[in-house]
Amino acid sequence: MTTQDLTAGGTELRLIDFANLRWVAAALAVMGLAMVSGNLWFLNFVHVLAGLMWTGIDLFMGFVLGPVLRRLDLSARRQLTTRLMPRMIFLMPTLSVITGTAGWWLAEKLGYFDLGYPEFFWVMAALIVITLLTVQGLGVLLPTNVRICLEMQKEQPDPQKMHIWIRRYLRATAFQGMMQVGIIIIMARFVSGL
Repeated sequence: MTTQDLTAGGTELRLIDFANLRWVAAALAVMGLAMVSGNLWFLNFVHVLAGLMWTGIDLFMGFVLGPVLRRLDLSARRQLTTRLMPRMIFLMPTLSVITGTAGWWLAEKLGYFDLGYPEFFWVMAALIVITLLTVQGLGVLLPTNVRICLEMQKEQPDPQKMHIWIRRYLRATAFQGMMQVGIIIIMARFVSGL
């Protein structure tokens, strides 16, 4: 039986499986390898893959799942969030850290920090958006995710707290989705040439 399931007594629900940290460590190790390898293709691949996953999940959460989740009754919402939120605790912070760190490293290697104006405005725009995304993700979404998981582990979770937290979480993911569209526009400019 995994930590995602009810224990033998049927009264305790443990959602957060810290064994997932091995996947976080593996992903960070791949990023580290890409950074020290000197291979720009590999570094770009890691940055783009993590960025695509982060952006895609944010857009899906904010614009597809969020509106659906808002309309579900508490029991259906609980069923979905007990499976989704524990995975998001590990996945999203890892993707955001890899995307931003690999992107910074790549920008340094490609000389983007040495550009003059107005080209450097695009670099600044990317740095501002990635900072906002990461701070909101680690400072708002991650703690809210943990609170929701801890509350759902209780035998009698407080539905009012859950409703407030999930509403805040869904608003934040919608904002994340809008910022992700912004970063797509900025990155399209990078690819087409500053």
